[in-house]
Amino acid sequence: MEGYYFGKHEQIDEGGMGLKEEGWEKAGRRKAGRGEAEQGETQRGETLMIIMDIKADNLYALKKFHMNMSYPKKIVDSTIPGEYLAEKPNFRYKKVNIIMGGNATGKTSLGKLLMIFANYFKDGNYKYFINVVNDKTREAVLSIDFVTNREFFYRFALCIDANKNGDYQESDIHIHIYYTNIGKKDNYETCAKRIDGMNCQETTYDKINTSGWYFSYPQDAWKNKTYSSIEDDDNYLYILEQTLKTLDPSIKEVIKVSEVDNTYAIKLNNHSVIIQDGKIADTEILSSGTKAGLDISYIIASLVCDKHDLYYCDELFSYVNSDVEKACLSIIIEKLTEKKQLFFTTHNVDILDMQLPKHSFTFLKKDLSDEELCIKCINAAEFLKRNTDSLKNAVENDLFCTTPELHRLYDIAEL
Repeated sequence: MEGYYFGKHEQIDEGGMGLKEEGWEKAGRRKAGRGEAEQGETQRGETLMIIMDIKADNLYALKKFHMNMSYPKKIVDSTIPGEYLAEKPNFRYKKVNIIMGGNATGKTSLGKLLMIFANYFKDGNYKYFINVVNDKTREAVLSIDFVTNREFFYRFALCIDANKNGDYQESDIHIHIYYTNIGKKDNYETCAKRIDGMNCQETTYDKINTSGWYFSYPQDAWKNKTYSSIEDDDNYLYILEQTLKTLDPSIKEVIKVSEVDNTYAIKLNNHSVIIQDGKIADTEILSSGTKAGLDISYIIASLVCDKHDLYYCDELFSYVNSDVEKACLSIIIEKLTEKKQLFFTTHNVDILDMQLPKHSFTFLKKDLSDEELCIKCINAAEFLKRNTDSLKNAVENDLFCTTPELHRLYDIAEL
């Protein structure tokens, strides 16, 4: 396990069949490349993982789900530069993916499925996928296209056979990983077409290094939550202090306790809150929004320090003021340098006012009338073609039919 950071979030149990609330490997630390002299430096291009396409069926509540992260043509004067592979400008990918939708539309499930996928490359344990099969009488399918460096395009293909008793054996799990070179003029579609036609090669999980990722979920209710930190970088302390002071003006300063490893003190007017090894000593003093600032600080600092390449932030700002969320998101996007990718879920419609490309926005919708495709993935750019089209007006007028039905709540008022 050397080279990985273990966050206290969720973990596969000893039998590999279920999820626990603690111990899950949520962050893959970037491994140092050969010949590197100093700890913390990384060899760029060795550990990144850019997600290009996701297809999932019968996993969690996802049925025939499809989300694509390529986009058709270069946007002039885009507010998000570099949405393509270096030296391969035709291979475009969505660097920023803002995912919106009502409750129970699959935003968290999508992130957890990607997290299971990323963890699979740690040890090749197929049991990671078994517990998230929704209907065991049907087969479950997962296909993810991804890039790990500028030369290769991969497809992870999983099929779990139907097993009504749920006592899956290794023979029920079929996993193939195909790959092809990315040519200088290739785009996503040409690479995917080669793999569709089996004009490609096959490899195994242990030949692929995908450790550069980080997943964050809202877990304020868990008093035993462990927060990530970057102890060996002065930028982290500065970012932590500035973020927490913005969220809570009563915070006087944040200091590193030199006498104890990985320990910080948050000084308020009449109290000091100690955070040791990612654990808050007294969880009742800090507000939910301030505690969220610990995760926010780590994500911004890890971008500054080049710790990870793929980020999935699920409702990270649920307890945070809208203006603060917009400011932090703009910083995160600014720090998304070459070969990085962000998935960001939110309910905050004020995010629509940010000057981001329309292809950056995806809306998830649950349609119970469609048993075959109950969770639909809607790409805003497919509906709004003109530069003058207002994304916020489209949402406020429910163009994507994602507004929750409120009539049942209003029926309560008739009691």
